[in-house]
Amino acid sequence: MASSHSSSPVPQGSSSDVFFKIEVDPSKHIRPVPSLPDVCPKEPTVTDQHRWTVYHSKVNLPAALNDPRLAKRESDFFTKTWGLNFVDTEVIPSFYLPQISKEHFTVYQQEISQREKIHERCKNICPPKDTFERTLLHTHDKSRTDLEQVPKIFMKPDFALDDSLTFNSVLPWSHFNTAGGKGNRDAASSKLLQEKLSHYLDIVEVNIAHQISLRSEAFFHAMTSQHELQDYLKKTSQAVKMLRDKIAQIDKVMCEGSLHILRLALTRNNCVKVYNKLKLMATVHQTQPTVQVLLSTSEFVGALDLIATTQEVLQQELQGIHSFRHLGSQLCELEKLIDKMMIAEFSTYSHSDLNRPLEDDCQVLEEERLVSLVFGLLKQRKLNFLEIYGEKMIITAKNIIKQCVINKVSQTEEIDTDVVVKLADQMRMLNFPQWFDLLKDIFSKFAIFLQRVKATLNIIHSVVLSVLDKNQRTRELEDISQQKNAAKDNSLDTEVAYLIHEGMFISDAFGEGELTPIAVDTTSQRNASPNSEPCSSDSVSEPECTTDSSSSKEHTSSSAIPGGVDIMVSEDMKLTDSELGKLANNIQELLYSASDICHDRAVKFLMSRAKDGFLEKLNSMEFITLSRLMETFILDTEQICGRKSMSLLGALQSQANKFVNRFHEERKTKLSLLLDNERWKQADVPAEFQDLVDSISDGKIALPEKKSGTTEERKPAEVLIVEGQQYAVVGTVLLLIRIILEYCQCVDNIPSVTTDMLTRLSDLLKYFNSRSCQLVLGAGALQVVGLKTITTKNLALSSRCLQLIVHYIPVIRAHFEARLPPKQYSMLRHFDHITKDYHDHIAEISAKLVAIMDSLFDKLLSKYEVKAPVPSACFRNICKQMTKMHEAIFDLLPEEQTQMLFLRINASYKLHLKKQLSHLNVINDGGPQNGLVTADVAFYTGNLQALKGLKDLDLNMAEIWEQKR
Repeated sequence: MASSHSSSPVPQGSSSDVFFKIEVDPSKHIRPVPSLPDVCPKEPTVTDQHRWTVYHSKVNLPAALNDPRLAKRESDFFTKTWGLNFVDTEVIPSFYLPQISKEHFTVYQQEISQREKIHERCKNICPPKDTFERTLLHTHDKSRTDLEQVPKIFMKPDFALDDSLTFNSVLPWSHFNTAGGKGNRDAASSKLLQEKLSHYLDIVEVNIAHQISLRSEAFFHAMTSQHELQDYLKKTSQAVKMLRDKIAQIDKVMCEGSLHILRLALTRNNCVKVYNKLKLMATVHQTQPTVQVLLSTSEFVGALDLIATTQEVLQQELQGIHSFRHLGSQLCELEKLIDKMMIAEFSTYSHSDLNRPLEDDCQVLEEERLVSLVFGLLKQRKLNFLEIYGEKMIITAKNIIKQCVINKVSQTEEIDTDVVVKLADQMRMLNFPQWFDLLKDIFSKFAIFLQRVKATLNIIHSVVLSVLDKNQRTRELEDISQQKNAAKDNSLDTEVAYLIHEGMFISDAFGEGELTPIAVDTTSQRNASPNSEPCSSDSVSEPECTTDSSSSKEHTSSSAIPGGVDIMVSEDMKLTDSELGKLANNIQELLYSASDICHDRAVKFLMSRAKDGFLEKLNSMEFITLSRLMETFILDTEQICGRKSMSLLGALQSQANKFVNRFHEERKTKLSLLLDNERWKQADVPAEFQDLVDSISDGKIALPEKKSGTTEERKPAEVLIVEGQQYAVVGTVLLLIRIILEYCQCVDNIPSVTTDMLTRLSDLLKYFNSRSCQLVLGAGALQVVGLKTITTKNLALSSRCLQLIVHYIPVIRAHFEARLPPKQYSMLRHFDHITKDYHDHIAEISAKLVAIMDSLFDKLLSKYEVKAPVPSACFRNICKQMTKMHEAIFDLLPEEQTQMLFLRINASYKLHLKKQLSHLNVINDGGPQNGLVTADVAFYTGNLQALKGLKDLDLNMAEIWEQKR
């Protein structure tokens, strides 16, 4: 039988029980103390009966170790795993394991002895659990056998007789059917059914009684304590009633008034919120009219900010309001319309800015309007406005040239515009001074145009950079804010964890004052709206009533444009840093493009004028003036735009090459004509040529300016004096020197043609050398000019002219070297080749003079006879020819060259005389023939040394005699 806790025979622990006063050191526990057996066993269940324990094991250890698959039983367990060859060896005791003896368990036995005594006492009080379970199991099996006699239908949880099927199965109608004379049998069946049901009832009642008997003490204890429980419930009910009365009084006295005040405050706050919401709706309702007003004054940025703010308010604060359901789409359409208006406005502004009179001193037209337009376009990501500006620049550049041509043609009386209709044809009718003035005017207008473009693009560039700078500063502030918020969150989490650990509410720990900044910021963002009015003084919550003219994400900061305009940079720009940087680069490229456009239009203007060969027909001074003007314009545009445009420079180089070709061909043709008409006679030197040579000696390689009134009074000189030396020259060489100076001066005026001029000048000098050689040495002048013969004077004059050119070649080389880039110094070798060719030519002329006298000696001395009279006719003729030679060349060649030439002629004379004497068998024997020859030689020597400049000439006439053997 089960018993209650109060009647339990288990001894209850108290302060006087000796059994529960023993303190055991926890550190000495070897194993946990087993729990005491159940004093009042519970009713066994099917799960407890069939639960497997270690005691149900029916296999012993030997059976587990035996392997029936082996024919031979192993004597050891290890042979099963390691095979039959395993050898059992003696296990050596480990040094690390202590020897266990009985004394090791003494402490444990002392600790467990008291528990063992308690356990024995409990066993005497309560029957063994196994015996009780066995009896209980037997009783349970018997009860279960009895219950199996009862049909299962009575055990169903949904058993109900009102169900027809259940009723028919429990009480079949066959037992109650009395028709057909079967009444006695049916009555017996009914009686049998009644007895069967009574038997089932008895079985159930017996089992119920058995179950009640098992828990009799619990029933008795419940019945005994029912009165006590009723008394306790009565007292509890009274205490609850008193508590409720007290709570009601406290609620009435202390809480009702405060709660009413809180309700009123909450109601007032709700009314304020509704008022602010209605006020916000009224403000939003005025958005479209306000946008129209802003657009009428071209305030595109303000209109876009207003639209963005209104859309944000609609999405956050006024979402779901039926009256505003179409406002969002209307604002989107309005924003698209503003985009088109801004592009059209920017196009109009560009046209007005670029096409206003160039005489206007204002660099930027309506700077504030430009800044507003650029900010609006950047805000809407309309970055193609630079392409629009570029197209306007091209149109403006065309119009500038067209207008300049029209103005110039209208000022020229020689052009009949009625006859010549086309503007290009009218422009081609201008002479060079008029066309040059037109080109100068175009270049000046282009310079002003580029300055205006640069000023405008600088404003746009400054706006882009200000937006980029604002983006970077905003990102830095966000990073700093995130770091602060992360640190604050960490400290907040720590504090919250502490408060939760202490059992406090977070709302109690954090006052409203600490959350005010966040609340105010959130509220201000929610209530942000355009064109708001200040709140009335009777408002309760100022932060809730406050409205701002910008969105919560449109905080702005002011910055200054170089032109002096203060701008407001909003934070809602949709452009990234990379896009802004690319846009800034495109602005700079657009400035470069403006310079290229001006240069391209100037090139087309030049080409249209050059169609009839006008530029190629310019003289040197005109082309140099044109070249300087174009180079000045190129430098000006480079200074304005920061990059040199190459189109006009290329056109200038092309025209310069054509000019160089024409320049060279003209002078080469002129030189050819001069040489073909040159009679190779000494020419008088005009004073201007002497001045030209003197200026070269002074280091000024340029054509001297003409002096009025002085050149006519000075007489021409016979020779040209160069650095103290006299040069007898022909007229062609004088003009050649002037031509050479023209080449050098052209290089100074047009530095870009230095290399071409060097090549052309080298060709000119080579041409003069070769052509003069053909005419003099080759005797071409006989047919070209009609000379009868090429005299020694012609040869000497040609040699002296070549020497003059050779004298100036180093000067020319130095002039070109100073103007050539270092990488082109190799071209100077042309002058070395020319110098060598000229020296060879001079040597050939000298050889030709010697050859003339050599043939004369051969002709005269071959007829020489040693006989009287003395001097002989042969030697008289030789001296006569030598005198003529001297007279021909002495005034042309320097004294040193004359002496060297006569030494070579004398050597030829001695060679021929020696040969003739050897032929005549005249020897130096002091005989009559020797005396005659000596007299003739003395006559020859006396005449030769009597010539001017040959007095000290060492003739060494003893060489005419053969040495004695």
